[in-house]
Amino acid sequence: MLIVLVALLSSILFGGRLPQPFQSRGCQGKLWRREFPNVSKQEIRAFLSLFAGAFAFRQSERLKLNPNDPILAVYRAVDPHVGTTDMLELETLAVDVEKKYGIDFDLIWSDELTLGELFAHVQRLPLAAGVSAVQAPGIVG
Repeated sequence: MLIVLVALLSSILFGGRLPQPFQSRGCQGKLWRREFPNVSKQEIRAFLSLFAGAFAFRQSERLKLNPNDPILAVYRAVDPHVGTTDMLELETLAVDVEKKYGIDFDLIWSDELTLGELFAHVQRLPLAAGVSAVQAPGIVG
């Protein structure tokens, strides 16, 4: 019950929008398709929907995320103040990934894990050449 109340409060205050610098980006769909050319747009969108849902982001903004975005950078952008209430975004993501894709999130988690690396794992693909090779544009680690 407390988690639901905290999530509702966050939704009201945060509005479900991506935090900066992600919010100011355009669509990153072309980058996803370039990194994962053999995966359908629907599969990419479904994965990003799952991620957006775990973080309570608007679905309309999910394609502003790109494969080189470190998951922890997104988390820290949402909650930059250490010691504030944890909205359980990472725990929700872990449960959702395990439920939908049958992947043990704890076995693949690292502080450097990017969205592209996670996507490669859930699709059971080798990592694309450019994924995590460079820092995501507009993100300071």
